[in-house]
Amino acid sequence: MMSARIPRNPEPGGGSTSPGAAASAAQPPIDEPRAAWAVGTVMAAIPCSARDAGRVLGAAARAAGVTSAELAAAMAADARGVAMPARVERALHRAVAAARALPPRAAYIGLMPSRARTAEVLEEFRGCQSRLTDAPSDMRARQALDDAAYTLCVLLGRTGVHDAVLAAEEHLTTRAGGGAYPAADSGGVRR
Repeated sequence: MMSARIPRNPEPGGGSTSPGAAASAAQPPIDEPRAAWAVGTVMAAIPCSARDAGRVLGAAARAAGVTSAELAAAMAADARGVAMPARVERALHRAVAAARALPPRAAYIGLMPSRARTAEVLEEFRGCQSRLTDAPSDMRARQALDDAAYTLCVLLGRTGVHDAVLAAEEHLTTRAGGGAYPAADSGGVRR
């Protein structure tokens, strides 16, 4: 099997661990290459931060009844053409879908950033996302996506990356007066 660099949960009746140790055990082993690749893959797919990707992987592992290291190994094997166990794949898909689900939107009161700045930050985010998709275990690409995601969230006043991306896209397609821009295929004619 593979050696994980995360502490295992103690056996029943064994010694207890602190809450911090239990929390770190639930997170994937970031320093392990397969886990780093898995985190990068989830970051690019959802999109989300590295911390949130770790949470998604941890939730999927718990739901599938495997360790985070085993989940990362299954994801890496799947990328090489070896099918994931059905329960692991189902748990991963459900965890990703749950992470993509949008919470109810609160009324946003404040100034929206300029469209030019929004487009610039969204373009930077998409570029980082593309680089991470090409090389999911690249630590610099993960950090760049994390930074771009943070900037996008702060710029648009959103707490989740997925919500910030959707808000940026909506902001770029909405006119200052409130209506949407005409679709490109409509020839500029509103219907």
